[in-house]
Amino acid sequence: MRGAGLGLRRALLSPLAERADAVADFLEVAPENWMRIGGRLGRQFRALTERYAFATHGLSLSIGSPAPLDEDFVREIKDFLDRHGIADYSEHLTWCSDDGHLYDLMPIPFTVDAVDYVAARVRRVQDILERRIALENASYYAPLASELSELEFINAVVERADCDLLLDVNNVYVNSINHRYDPVQFLDGLPRERVRYMHIAGHYVEAEDLRVDTHGSSVIEPVWALLQHAYARFGVKPTLLERDFNIPPLPVLLGEVERIRTLQAAALPAQRVVNG
Repeated sequence: MRGAGLGLRRALLSPLAERADAVADFLEVAPENWMRIGGRLGRQFRALTERYAFATHGLSLSIGSPAPLDEDFVREIKDFLDRHGIADYSEHLTWCSDDGHLYDLMPIPFTVDAVDYVAARVRRVQDILERRIALENASYYAPLASELSELEFINAVVERADCDLLLDVNNVYVNSINHRYDPVQFLDGLPRERVRYMHIAGHYVEAEDLRVDTHGSSVIEPVWALLQHAYARFGVKPTLLERDFNIPPLPVLLGEVERIRTLQAAALPAQRVVNG
C-alpha cells in the first residue's frame, strides 16, 4: 500500500466503476460492511478489489471491551482478508460493545491495567489473523480515568502489543482543541517506527473549544498543515481521505486526494535527504 487513498462508501461504487482510470492509489473499507455481502453489490466490490489495492479499517472489534474477545468474528475477518488478498487491517483504540453493540466508539481509560488488558487482546487478534494490525488514535470528548496521558497510553499499548499505529491526523487536531494540548508536540511524541499509515478527514465545529470528529466535511487548513508536519516527522506514509456522509461528487473528493499527493510529493525530497 502506498500513496493517497479514498474511503469506499456504497455511494461511490457506481462512480468508481464508471471510471476507466484508477482514481486513488488504494481504497479502504470497514470489513463488517462487506464480508457478508453477495449478489450485485458483492460482485461490484469484487471487481474493485481486482483493480485497486485495499486496506480495511474495522468498526466492531471492540478491543477495549469488558466482554471476551469475539474470536469467531476475528476468524471471519481473516477469511475476508484472505479471500480478497488484503494485507492491511486496522481498528480503533476504543470499545463499542459489551452485552450488545453500542454503535459508537467509546474511549478506554488511560490506565496501566487497561494497557495490559488491551495489549493481550491485540496480540491474540494478531495470532488469529496471522497479520500485524494497526490501532488508530481515537477522538474522545469527556475526561477519562487518567493514570497516563493520552500520548503515554497510546505509546504503551502499541509497544506492549507489538502492533502498529494508524495515525489519524484529524483526531489529533480535534483532541488538541477539546483537551487543550499542542498537536505538534503530540505528534512529535509518537513512535516514528510504529506509524503504518495515516487518516485525514473533516470535522464539525460545535463551539470554539469543541470539535466533533464527523468525517462529514472537507479537511480544513490547520489539519492539512498538521499532515505536512506528520510527513516531516514520520516520513511519507500512505494516507487515506475519510468521508462518511455529506458525500460530494467524486471529482470533489478526488481534489482532496490530489492534495494529499501534492503534500507527499513535496515531502519526499526531504525524506530522501534524511534517509540518504
